[in-house]
Amino acid sequence: QRLKAAVHYAVGCLCQEVEEDKDVRFSKQSIAAISEITFRQCEIFAKDLEMFARHAKRTTVNTEDVKLLARRSNSLLKYITQKSEELASSNIEQKEKKKKKSSAAKGGRTPGEQEAAVTENEDSNMA
Repeated sequence: QRLKAAVHYAVGCLCQEVEEDKDVRFSKQSIAAISEITFRQCEIFAKDLEMFARHAKRTTVNTEDVKLLARRSNSLLKYITQKSEELASSNIEQKEKKKKKSSAAKGGRTPGEQEAAVTENEDSNMA
């Protein structure tokens, strides 16, 4: 119920923006109808995404499922693909930063350098 109210509010805000830009008016009934249609379509999208993931034998919806859902709208598919690639590259950068921080905290050595140092210490202890 709260989600439905949030959709109705968002649709109302968007309709106000369109009213200002295009000099048209929306009745309360038309806003309610658009809200209802939007909510129902979102429910259908959610079920489709769940089915796509299940078909792929996954329990989590991923970006490939969303791209499949958006396949009929070239502009939407292009936008989703672009954002997906941006997120992927951002995640890679964050992981690299974390690796650098953790290796710096361990004495500034990479895992291979740490193994070599341990081996060196063991060799010197044996001598």
